[in-house]
Amino acid sequence: MKALILLAKVAIGFVWLVLAINIFHPFPGMTAMVLYIMTGFLFMMHGVQMLMFVGAFGDKIPMTRWEKWSILLFGIFALLDIRRKYMM
Repeated sequence: MKALILLAKVAIGFVWLVLAINIFHPFPGMTAMVLYIMTGFLFMMHGVQMLMFVGAFGDKIPMTRWEKWSILLFGIFALLDIRRKYMM
């Protein structure tokens, strides 16, 4: 399970890399616009996950600052990793 979570984090990291490249060097045509929308949506959804998890469990689980921010970057895969670390 740990290897699968790591593989998923690498995949999400690649997605963030493509989205960041699009911000600094836009892709041609409508591709750039679609990737801008995807960037905003992904950032919002991971931000909501981070706020909900930290709000619900922030005082119960001694998470590091990196673990809190990793939820913003990796979403559910960071949550699964935190669950494996603290709740099992």
